[in-house]
Parts: sequence; C-alpha cells; structure tokens
Amino acid sequence: MVINKRFYTLLLSAIVLAGLLATSLIGYFGAKDSLSERLQQEMLPLTSDNIYSEIQRDLLQPLLISSLMANDVFVFDWVNDGEKDASKMISYLGQIQKKYNTITAFFISENSRLYYHPTGVLKKVSESGQEDHWYFEAKNSPHPYTINIDRDTADHKRLSIFVNYRIEDKSGKFIGIIGVGLSLQTVVELIENYQKRYGREIYFVNRQGDVMLQSSQYSPELHLQNKDGLDKAFLQILTSPSASFSFRAKNGSTLYINSRLVPEFDWYLIVEQVNDPSSARIERAFIINMAVALVISIIVLLLAHLALRNYHGKLETMATQDKLTGAASRQVFELYFKQAVARCERRGEALSLVLMDIDLFKHINDTYGHQAGDRVLTRIAQLIKSHIRAEDIICRWGGEEFLLLLTGCNLEDAKHITETIRAAVAGLEFHFNNDVIKITISAGLAEMQQGESLAQVVEHADHRLYQAKHAGRNCIRPDIATEV
Repeated sequence: MVINKRFYTLLLSAIVLAGLLATSLIGYFGAKDSLSERLQQEMLPLTSDNIYSEIQRDLLQPLLISSLMANDVFVFDWVNDGEKDASKMISYLGQIQKKYNTITAFFISENSRLYYHPTGVLKKVSESGQEDHWYFEAKNSPHPYTINIDRDTADHKRLSIFVNYRIEDKSGKFIGIIGVGLSLQTVVELIENYQKRYGREIYFVNRQGDVMLQSSQYSPELHLQNKDGLDKAFLQILTSPSASFSFRAKNGSTLYINSRLVPEFDWYLIVEQVNDPSSARIERAFIINMAVALVISIIVLLLAHLALRNYHGKLETMATQDKLTGAASRQVFELYFKQAVARCERRGEALSLVLMDIDLFKHINDTYGHQAGDRVLTRIAQLIKSHIRAEDIICRWGGEEFLLLLTGCNLEDAKHITETIRAAVAGLEFHFNNDVIKITISAGLAEMQQGESLAQVVEHADHRLYQAKHAGRNCIRPDIATEV
C-alpha cells in the first residue's frame, strides 16, 4: 500500500492547527469564566488571611507583656498591701510603658475600681459608665484576656488596641485587669502596604457598617452604604462571619468583595477590588496564542514533511529488526519465510531452518549482569551474519535463540554452515570482571518438506535442538526424518 505522504502531512498539520486553536479558545473562555471565581475564592481571601495573620503576630508581644504583668509578684504584693501607695503602681506602669515602648499601660483594681495609669490615677470605673463596659466584659470573660479597640482614657483623641488581662490570685479570686495599649497606626501601615502591593482597597468596618480604619490613599467613607454598589450588599457582609462575592456597581464596573470578622477587634476586614486587571492580559495572551498556533502549524508542516521523507526507511528498519542485535524480528519472519518458500518452489530448491540457542546464557546474565548478556547476543549475531549468505535470513526468535532461514540449501549444506558457525562461536572469548568466558551454542536443523508450514518446520528444528542440549550442548543435530 502506497502512503500519500503529502496528504498525511497536510492532515497532521490541520489536526495540530485545529488542536492549538481549540486549546487557545477553550483556555481564553475558561480563563475569563474562572477568573472572577478565583479572584473572590482564592486571591482576595489570601490577602485577607495574610493581613489577619500579621495582625495576630503584632498582638503577640502585647499579649506576652500583659501576661507577665498579670503574674508579676509586685502587683500581687501591692494589692494585698491595700493599695496604700499609688505612686508605686504609677511608677511600675511607667516603667513597663518605657521598657516595651507601648503607648500606654494600665491597671484597674477590683477592690477600689481605680484606673491607674503612668500619668496618675485617671478615674474610677463604674458599671453605669458607658465607656467602662470593657472592664466588666473582661472581668466576666471566661478567657484569660480580651482585646478591644477603644478611645484611650488618657487621650480621647487616640484610638488604640487594648489587651485586657485578668489577674487572679492562687485561690482564683479576681483581683483586677492589667494590660498595655497598642497603636492602631501599625494596622494602618499594614493596610497601606498591602494596598500598594496589590492595588486593592482594604478597610475595617464595625458591626453597624461604620468604616473604622481606611488607608489615606482613598477618600474617607463613613458607612458601607455610602460606597458605590454596597448599598444593597452591606447586609450580606454584616450578617456573615466571612463572605466572598462579586456584583455590578452603579458605574458599570465589577466589584469583587471578601469580608471576614476579626474577633479580636469585633470588626470586619474588607478586601475590595474593582474590575480585574488580568482581563486585558488574558486577551493579549489569546491573540499571541493564536499567532503562535499558526507559526507552530507551519513548523510542524515542514518538520513532518522532512521526517516522513528522511525517516521512512528508518521506521521500516525499526519495525522489522531487533533493536539489540540487528537481526530480523519475529513479527516479520513469517513474511520472509513465505517469500523464501515461493522462491524455492519456483526454482525447485531446498529450504532449511536452523534454530540456535546460546548455552547457559542465564548463568551469564545472573553472574555478570544483563549488559554482559547483551554483549554476548550482539557479538554472536554479528558472527552468524558473517557466515551466512546475503539472501539468508537471521531472526532473533527468543531471548537467546536465533532462527536461520537458509534458502536454496538442503540439510547437508545446512549442517556444514551450522557447524562452521558453532566452531567459530566456540572460539570466541569474552572478558567480564577479569574473567575469560567461553561461549558455546547448540543447534537443531530441519529441512522443509512438501506441504509443511512454518510452525511444523520450526517444531522439527526445536525438537532437534532439545536433543542437542541433552547430548551435552555445544553440538548440532539434524532433522531425524532426514537421517539415514
């Protein structure tokens, strides 16, 4: 069958071009469809998680300081002494503030309800005072500490993060609340850093929707309802501990939102992005992919043409020859046999088969490794080729078996050729690991009789090979049917 190389080259190029175009189109539309989902399900939540992690990290030191204060012997001794000298506690808080560079340090005694500060005794807390509710919440909390954001008692203009640590004596009696304050500026700087890095708006809102913290890069908004597009979605944010969604703003842009509740502040952290900056890049990538697809198709066309022209013969060789020894493969031997039979019948000539087997070949593999075995197979195949005619065929029949097809050759001539090969192999020497190894072969011969099939002739040869093996190896045996 003659293969139309040009047709298959064009067909291959068309398939490649169609595949590349289909891949580009699928990738383009798939990327556009999944982009918003990836943005709101992965990218924005990741930004939110990173900010939250850094906030928690920044709170570690104030928590440690407050814990040390709550377990300081000085505090217990001073309270047990009846809080006689307020200057000692004031001095102690001042030293804490200076040593750890906090914006404030404080202590409220449960006995006196006095609020001690590095600047003095500021006030007396009361359950009826709205601004003192934090103290009683911390007092009744099951946790060792609470964190809240509030106006500094010493400076009402300053909004700070307070760590309120409970103090209890050995019997579990509540003594008071002690702790330090952290500036919200640290969180503001964190917000601005992420906004510069990702170009996303980041801000905090309380449970009522009031914007509590926002970067200076954006116009200040007082409430979520004042932000374009959030007038209807703000309830979804304030009623869920976390949410991710997108929607169309009034100006036609797409707004991507991720929110999460920060329990330490009791505020919601909002990460917001308007539109998707990757859309333009996806469209440019699509155009580039289309151009690349055309170029690749042209290259494939040329390469396929060259490959079919230059390697057609090589592919045929690979399909018909054993890779290791260069002998004919078993798959094509039947074709060679049929051709040889037809030729011998036309000419009235004999045809013989010789089945050869390398003696004790498994011992070589087991002792010296498969590379040594491959060397033996290759060398013996070369020797056999050198002792047969051009029209004869050598086939690698099995692992260490070779089958010779000798055309125009009766059993007597086949015996002569085979014996010559056997003697030549016996004279070979192989050097493995400083050992000199002698190799021998055994062979069974059979001359094809009228009407016999390949399987029948091979069976005769195999039977005689079996006899040669049992006769001590390194010998040949002709077909018993032809012996006198």
